[in-house]
Amino acid sequence: MEWLKLIGILIIILGFLFKIDTIAVILIAAVVTGIVSGLDFYSILETLGKAFVDNRLVTLFILTLPMVGLIERFGLKKQASNMIGKVKRVTSGRLMTIYLLIREIAGVASIRIGGHPQFVRPLINPMVQGALKTRYNLKDDEVDEADIEKIKAQTSAMENYGNFFGQNLFVGAAGVLLMVGTFQSLGIKVDAIELVLASVPIALIVLVLVWLNNIRFDKYLDKKYDSKQVKRDE
Repeated sequence: MEWLKLIGILIIILGFLFKIDTIAVILIAAVVTGIVSGLDFYSILETLGKAFVDNRLVTLFILTLPMVGLIERFGLKKQASNMIGKVKRVTSGRLMTIYLLIREIAGVASIRIGGHPQFVRPLINPMVQGALKTRYNLKDDEVDEADIEKIKAQTSAMENYGNFFGQNLFVGAAGVLLMVGTFQSLGIKVDAIELVLASVPIALIVLVLVWLNNIRFDKYLDKKYDSKQVKRDE
């Protein structure tokens, strides 16, 4: 009868298979699982409520999405592109390297500057695309769509690198504290500061490797869009 407690998984699979409302499927699965496990209805509601309250911070980022949509609708991308267009000698690769550096420095101070939906998509990506168009005097229809997709991927990667390797540069970061607790539970004595110091060289190595890769990306763009058309401040 213990297997009967797994019926919630079957309900979720069937719900997704028949494309039923996701929230309804999850709630039904939770209630049914609680009933077959011997919980009364009040205990089930109490458990669901406690789980929601304990994890409410995880969903707070959803509140920022309407705001991001509005500022995009009213021209944030265009303004970001125009701003980069006024800066001379900036390249797409340099801009991405600068963002990675800022992201890692923010990690040292435990500053969360957003993420893919709040920062990269509406701001960094348009700025990098603007740098490409400005440097080579290109119009929108003159940029290869494949290169636009590459820029989207590269800017997203900058966020991933900065977040993944930068978050352990702060002593009080959740990841650092989790590792300390795990090591100590295994009988391994380690301090949070030791983990941070061990993370610094890795973050620097990542910064250098990404910088070199971005230089290679700039050279690729130079070759493809004719370096003779590059705007130079010489």
